[in-house]
Amino acid sequence: MKCKPNQTRTYDPEGFKQRAACLCFRSEREDEVLLVSSSRHPDRWIVPGGGMEPEEEPCGAAVREVFEEAGVRGKLGRLLGVFEQNQARKHRTYVYVLTVTELLEDWEDSVSIGRKREWFKVEDAIKVLQCHKPVHAEYLEKLKLGGSPTHDSPVAAAPPPPPPPSGEPQ
Repeated sequence: MKCKPNQTRTYDPEGFKQRAACLCFRSEREDEVLLVSSSRHPDRWIVPGGGMEPEEEPCGAAVREVFEEAGVRGKLGRLLGVFEQNQARKHRTYVYVLTVTELLEDWEDSVSIGRKREWFKVEDAIKVLQCHKPVHAEYLEKLKLGGSPTHDSPVAAAPPPPPPPSGEPQ
């Protein structure tokens, strides 16, 4: 099991643990996604991600986590959305899209806990994740629907500005 000494968990004002993750794709076609083995259940696959550090932006945390857990670097793309895990766990995860440009031969979690990684077609990844990580499968389902935020979240798109009062030039 993965255990980090002195790890500080960060929480938002509503008491949700702040997390960040990336859907790591082999190419910009976004048809093959990289999953990693779970630290708790090495025979199960998950989307790489983890807790945000104090003062860390969600996008920085997402990039750091995929480097640690999957041994990849890449081009960070759009924020897919913010996902809340059941109220009991109270996790709020910022999920980004990342196009992989570099795969390390050995990386932090492969050496320290024997973590594995594997490419999956998106449809196959959804099936694998639905069994034990349904919220991770939701990330990919949302991607297939066009990737626009559907959860109420602090990073949802801002509403358009109000129209100018009538009679004023635009």
